[in-house]
Amino acid sequence: MSHSVRRHLRLEIDEYDSIIRQFLPGYEEMLEQVARAVAPSGPGRVLDLGAGTGALSEAVLRECGESVVELVDVDDEMLALARTRLQRFGERIRLRRQSFHDTLPRCDAVVASLALHHVPDLDLKARLYGRIHEALAPSGVFVNGDITMPDDPAREAADYAVWAAHMVSCGIPEQRAFRHFEEWSDEDTYFPLERELEAMTRAGFDAGCVWRRIPAVVLVGRKRAAA
Repeated sequence: MSHSVRRHLRLEIDEYDSIIRQFLPGYEEMLEQVARAVAPSGPGRVLDLGAGTGALSEAVLRECGESVVELVDVDDEMLALARTRLQRFGERIRLRRQSFHDTLPRCDAVVASLALHHVPDLDLKARLYGRIHEALAPSGVFVNGDITMPDDPAREAADYAVWAAHMVSCGIPEQRAFRHFEEWSDEDTYFPLERELEAMTRAGFDAGCVWRRIPAVVLVGRKRAAA
Protein backbone atom coordinates (compact mmCIF):
# COMPACT_ATOMS: atom_id res chain seq x y z
CA MET A 1 0.00 0.00 0.00
CA SER A 2 1.35 3.44 -0.94
CA HIS A 3 0.16 6.78 0.39
CA SER A 4 1.56 10.26 -0.11
CA VAL A 5 0.33 13.11 2.07
CA ARG A 6 1.86 15.62 -0.35
CA ARG A 7 -0.31 14.24 -3.18
CA HIS A 8 -3.46 13.61 -1.12
CA LEU A 9 -3.75 16.97 0.67
CA ARG A 10 -2.06 19.00 -2.10
CA LEU A 11 0.38 20.72 0.25
CA GLU A 12 4.07 20.82 1.00
CA ILE A 13 5.04 18.35 3.72
CA ASP A 14 6.66 20.99 5.93
CA GLU A 15 3.34 22.90 5.91
CA TYR A 16 1.33 19.97 7.27
CA ASP A 17 1.41 20.78 10.99
CA SER A 18 0.08 24.30 10.48
CA ILE A 19 -2.39 23.55 7.69
CA ILE A 20 -4.00 20.56 9.45
CA ARG A 21 -5.15 22.92 12.22
CA GLN A 22 -6.95 24.99 9.60
CA PHE A 23 -8.49 21.88 8.10
CA LEU A 24 -9.75 20.20 11.29
CA PRO A 25 -11.40 21.74 14.37
CA GLY A 26 -10.01 20.53 17.68
CA TYR A 27 -6.95 18.90 16.15
CA GLU A 28 -4.63 19.70 19.07
CA GLU A 29 -7.19 18.61 21.65
CA MET A 30 -7.79 15.37 19.75
CA LEU A 31 -4.10 14.48 20.00
CA GLU A 32 -4.07 15.29 23.71
CA GLN A 33 -7.16 13.16 24.31
CA VAL A 34 -5.58 10.18 22.53
CA ALA A 35 -2.40 10.50 24.60
CA ARG A 36 -4.36 10.82 27.86
CA ALA A 37 -6.42 7.74 27.04
CA VAL A 38 -3.27 5.68 26.52
CA ALA A 39 -1.33 6.88 29.56
CA PRO A 40 -3.21 5.03 32.37
CA SER A 41 -2.22 1.65 30.89
CA GLY A 42 1.45 2.52 31.36
CA PRO A 43 2.44 1.07 27.98
CA GLY A 44 6.04 0.03 27.38
CA ARG A 45 5.79 -0.15 23.60
CA VAL A 46 3.33 1.95 21.59
CA LEU A 47 2.69 1.68 17.85
CA ASP A 48 1.58 4.87 16.08
CA LEU A 49 -0.12 3.79 12.84
CA GLY A 50 0.18 6.18 9.92
CA ALA A 51 2.33 8.33 12.19
CA GLY A 52 2.97 11.14 9.70
CA THR A 53 5.07 14.01 11.05
CA GLY A 54 5.01 12.53 14.57
CA ALA A 55 2.55 14.95 16.18
CA LEU A 56 0.62 12.21 17.95
CA SER A 57 3.80 10.34 18.86
CA GLU A 58 5.10 13.53 20.44
CA ALA A 59 1.94 13.87 22.55
CA VAL A 60 2.21 10.24 23.67
CA LEU A 61 5.92 10.55 24.49
CA ARG A 62 5.18 13.59 26.66
CA GLU A 63 2.23 11.97 28.41
CA CYS A 64 3.79 8.51 28.86
CA GLY A 65 7.23 9.21 30.25
CA GLU A 66 8.55 5.64 30.12
CA SER A 67 7.09 4.52 26.80
CA VAL A 68 8.90 3.74 23.57
CA VAL A 69 6.89 4.81 20.51
CA GLU A 70 7.33 3.09 17.17
CA LEU A 71 6.16 5.23 14.25
CA VAL A 72 4.63 3.15 11.44
CA ASP A 73 4.21 4.84 8.04
CA VAL A 74 4.78 4.24 4.32
CA ASP A 75 5.48 7.91 3.50
CA ASP A 76 9.25 8.48 3.61
CA GLU A 77 8.90 12.27 3.62
CA MET A 78 6.68 12.21 6.69
CA LEU A 79 8.96 9.79 8.55
CA ALA A 80 11.95 12.04 7.83
CA LEU A 81 10.11 15.00 9.36
CA ALA A 82 9.10 12.87 12.34
CA ARG A 83 12.72 11.83 12.94
CA THR A 84 13.78 15.48 13.12
CA ARG A 85 10.82 16.48 15.25
CA LEU A 86 11.33 13.74 17.83
CA GLN A 87 15.11 13.53 17.98
CA ARG A 88 15.15 14.95 21.51
CA PHE A 89 13.46 11.75 22.73
CA GLY A 90 16.50 9.71 21.72
CA GLU A 91 16.07 5.96 22.01
CA ARG A 92 12.42 6.29 22.97
CA ILE A 93 11.48 6.57 19.27
CA ARG A 94 11.73 4.02 16.46
CA LEU A 95 10.77 4.45 12.81
CA ARG A 96 9.19 1.57 10.92
CA ARG A 97 8.47 1.91 7.19
CA GLN A 98 5.49 -0.39 6.90
CA SER A 99 1.84 -0.39 5.92
CA PHE A 100 -0.59 -0.81 8.79
CA HIS A 101 -2.20 -3.51 6.64
CA ASP A 102 0.81 -5.75 7.27
CA THR A 103 1.26 -7.92 10.36
CA LEU A 104 1.94 -5.69 13.36
CA PRO A 105 4.60 -6.38 15.99
CA ARG A 106 3.71 -7.19 19.59
CA CYS A 107 2.99 -4.07 21.64
CA ASP A 108 1.21 -2.69 24.69
CA ALA A 109 -0.78 0.04 22.94
CA VAL A 110 -1.74 1.14 19.44
CA VAL A 111 -2.64 4.72 18.54
CA ALA A 112 -3.60 6.48 15.33
CA SER A 113 -4.73 9.93 14.25
CA LEU A 114 -6.33 10.80 10.91
CA ALA A 115 -4.84 7.69 9.32
CA LEU A 116 -7.32 4.84 9.43
CA HIS A 117 -9.96 6.67 7.37
CA HIS A 118 -7.83 5.67 4.39
CA VAL A 119 -9.28 2.15 4.76
CA PRO A 120 -12.16 2.22 2.24
CA ASP A 121 -14.23 -0.75 3.39
CA LEU A 122 -15.67 -1.53 6.81
CA ASP A 123 -14.88 -5.24 6.55
CA LEU A 124 -11.25 -4.39 5.77
CA LYS A 125 -11.24 -2.03 8.71
CA ALA A 126 -12.67 -4.72 11.01
CA ARG A 127 -9.86 -7.03 9.89
CA LEU A 128 -7.34 -4.29 10.64
CA TYR A 129 -8.86 -3.91 14.08
CA GLY A 130 -8.49 -7.68 14.47
CA ARG A 131 -4.77 -7.46 13.65
CA ILE A 132 -4.40 -4.64 16.16
CA HIS A 133 -6.18 -6.74 18.78
CA GLU A 134 -3.91 -9.69 18.04
CA ALA A 135 -0.75 -7.56 18.32
CA LEU A 136 -1.73 -6.14 21.71
CA ALA A 137 -0.62 -7.58 25.02
CA PRO A 138 -3.46 -8.90 27.28
CA SER A 139 -3.92 -5.51 28.98
CA GLY A 140 -3.45 -3.57 25.75
CA VAL A 141 -5.38 -0.54 24.55
CA PHE A 142 -6.16 0.85 21.11
CA VAL A 143 -6.95 4.57 20.76
CA ASN A 144 -7.97 6.14 17.47
CA GLY A 145 -8.50 9.83 16.74
CA ASP A 146 -10.32 10.17 13.44
CA ILE A 147 -13.33 11.48 11.54
CA THR A 148 -16.81 9.97 11.47
CA MET A 149 -19.89 10.94 9.51
CA PRO A 150 -23.55 9.98 10.11
CA ASP A 151 -25.48 7.64 7.80
CA ASP A 152 -28.44 10.02 7.67
CA PRO A 153 -27.98 12.49 4.76
CA ALA A 154 -29.42 15.47 6.67
CA ARG A 155 -27.15 14.89 9.67
CA GLU A 156 -24.19 14.32 7.37
CA ALA A 157 -24.83 17.63 5.60
CA ALA A 158 -25.09 19.39 8.97
CA ASP A 159 -21.74 17.94 10.11
CA TYR A 160 -20.04 18.97 6.88
CA ALA A 161 -21.46 22.48 7.35
CA VAL A 162 -19.93 22.64 10.85
CA TRP A 163 -16.64 21.41 9.47
CA ALA A 164 -16.67 23.93 6.62
CA ALA A 165 -17.48 26.76 9.06
CA HIS A 166 -14.26 25.99 10.94
CA MET A 167 -12.26 26.26 7.72
CA VAL A 168 -13.96 29.55 6.89
CA SER A 169 -13.03 30.87 10.35
CA CYS A 170 -9.40 30.04 9.47
CA GLY A 171 -9.51 32.02 6.23
CA ILE A 172 -10.45 29.26 3.76
CA PRO A 173 -13.31 30.31 1.43
CA GLU A 174 -16.44 28.21 1.90
CA GLN A 175 -16.48 27.05 -1.72
CA ARG A 176 -12.86 25.89 -1.38
CA ALA A 177 -13.69 24.07 1.87
CA PHE A 178 -16.37 21.99 0.16
CA ARG A 179 -14.03 21.36 -2.77
CA HIS A 180 -11.49 19.97 -0.27
CA PHE A 181 -14.10 17.45 0.88
CA GLU A 182 -14.65 16.34 -2.71
CA GLU A 183 -10.91 16.00 -3.35
CA TRP A 184 -10.27 14.08 -0.15
CA SER A 185 -13.08 11.64 -0.90
CA ASP A 186 -10.82 9.96 -3.47
CA GLU A 187 -8.85 8.42 -0.58
CA ASP A 188 -10.86 9.11 2.59
CA THR A 189 -13.89 7.17 3.84
CA TYR A 190 -15.71 8.35 6.96
CA PHE A 191 -17.97 5.75 8.57
CA PRO A 192 -20.66 6.46 11.16
CA LEU A 193 -19.50 6.42 14.78
CA GLU A 194 -21.81 3.52 15.63
CA ARG A 195 -20.40 1.35 12.85
CA GLU A 196 -16.82 2.11 13.89
CA LEU A 197 -17.61 0.97 17.43
CA GLU A 198 -19.34 -2.15 16.12
CA ALA A 199 -16.25 -3.03 14.05
CA MET A 200 -14.01 -2.60 17.08
CA THR A 201 -16.34 -4.75 19.18
CA ARG A 202 -16.35 -7.46 16.51
CA ALA A 203 -12.56 -7.48 16.67
CA GLY A 204 -12.71 -8.26 20.40
CA PHE A 205 -12.49 -4.82 22.01
CA ASP A 206 -14.59 -3.22 24.70
CA ALA A 207 -15.08 -0.03 22.71
CA GLY A 208 -16.36 3.45 23.41
CA CYS A 209 -16.13 7.09 22.35
CA VAL A 210 -14.36 9.32 24.92
CA TRP A 211 -14.27 12.64 23.03
CA ARG A 212 -16.05 14.27 20.10
CA ARG A 213 -15.88 17.56 18.28
CA ILE A 214 -17.55 17.44 14.89
CA PRO A 215 -16.28 15.86 12.73
CA ALA A 216 -13.54 14.28 14.90
CA VAL A 217 -13.82 11.60 17.59
CA VAL A 218 -11.50 9.68 19.89
CA LEU A 219 -12.38 5.99 20.19
CA VAL A 220 -10.89 3.68 22.81
CA GLY A 221 -10.80 -0.10 22.57
CA ARG A 222 -9.59 -2.17 25.50
CA LYS A 223 -8.54 -5.74 24.95
CA ARG A 224 -10.80 -8.08 26.88
CA ALA A 225 -9.24 -10.39 29.41
CA ALA A 226 -9.03 -14.00 28.25
CA ALA A 227 -11.81 -16.20 29.59
